[in-house]
Amino acid sequence: MHPIKSASISDLITKQITGELSAQEIADFFIAEVEAQDKHIQAFSWFSTENVRYQAKLLDEQRLNGEPIGPLHGIPVGLKDIINTASIPTENGSHIDAGRVPTDDAEVVRKLRTAGAIIFGKTRTTPFAFLTPCETRNPNNLKRTPGGSSSGSAAAVAAGMLPLALGTQTGGSIIRPASFCGVHAIKPSFDLIPREGVLLQSWTLDTIGIFARSTNDLSWCLSAISNTKVEQQASIRQLRLGVIEPPHYDRASRTMKIAMKQLATELGDQAIRLDLPELFQSAPRAREIINFAEMAICYERYIAKHESELPIEVRSAIAQGEKLKALEYLMALSHRDLLNSALSPLFEQVDALLMPAAIGEAPGLDTTGDAIFNGIWTLCGTPVINLPMFQGDSGLPMGLQIICPRGEDAKLLQVARQIEQWIKTPPTA
Repeated sequence: MHPIKSASISDLITKQITGELSAQEIADFFIAEVEAQDKHIQAFSWFSTENVRYQAKLLDEQRLNGEPIGPLHGIPVGLKDIINTASIPTENGSHIDAGRVPTDDAEVVRKLRTAGAIIFGKTRTTPFAFLTPCETRNPNNLKRTPGGSSSGSAAAVAAGMLPLALGTQTGGSIIRPASFCGVHAIKPSFDLIPREGVLLQSWTLDTIGIFARSTNDLSWCLSAISNTKVEQQASIRQLRLGVIEPPHYDRASRTMKIAMKQLATELGDQAIRLDLPELFQSAPRAREIINFAEMAICYERYIAKHESELPIEVRSAIAQGEKLKALEYLMALSHRDLLNSALSPLFEQVDALLMPAAIGEAPGLDTTGDAIFNGIWTLCGTPVINLPMFQGDSGLPMGLQIICPRGEDAKLLQVARQIEQWIKTPPTA
């Protein structure tokens, strides 16, 4: 394997500091990967080799001039095509916004630039970050979906065309694609990463997250772009893990259920079986009510001018949102608060909860897959990680979803590290 492809983000930074690598060499490696693969995968909606090389050249000049190096210096990052980028198209995955070029960067893009990252390209999203599939293919099997709506970000990292990419999640748009494509991903605590300058679908749910090649790379990037610094946490002694079966667990594939049972066995005394309180059964509907109601307001301008051009899935969601009563919306918000209160006793018993990241392997290209196992945690605002731990009957990846209390993102990352290490080298008695 090429040393750049296998290197961690921290290794790539160190090698630039020592002069072993330049930002231009890193950029050229990933440019070659895009040129070789993206005609098949179609992960990028916008990509310019000239733009990437220009950024890399400037970063090398800054380093050689003795200027301070940021935590993401020379690291290529892909951005979901709903995240505004100054002078670069941001088209929200739709012909309706074709040619739209923002005048300002989103706040998270400003943070990336300050950290020294290379804005490598815009990754494909489903239209308006909703359910209609886009052109992107799953790198593991081109006849399968990469998931959505952060389709291109997940696929690009999985294919090795990027070391890092940003996506967003309103239902399951980070964790599900990560599971289908077999990459690490984090949906952080709600509002940990600034959302200004990102297409707004739901002010209560929208969350920016990260796709990467490892847990350590997720941690490194999150620390660089979050509103609150996420410090690395020390190893947790006597780690306690709760294995749960979420609402609608009957939808999980046989292989996924077997994988979860085997994982619980491998974890031994560290894992206990926990049951979610009954009120979690109505969490998917509460999330849907909030999503549709707020979507009807956020996308009002598209309904006013382009209703007939919108995908049927978007029109249907907006129509349902317009029919909702204020009381239904307020009750859904209240239900979210009840869910978070009900989680507290569970997290007094364990450090983290474990469950499938998706119901199984990636399905075909006519869907982005089922997000039923993800929306609960988007609603609660809790941080969640996908670890690519399992394999399905077709040999495609399936993910483990790890959940920690809201605000405990550093703990979540440490739990993920320890689980990965435990599975690789379980301690002897």
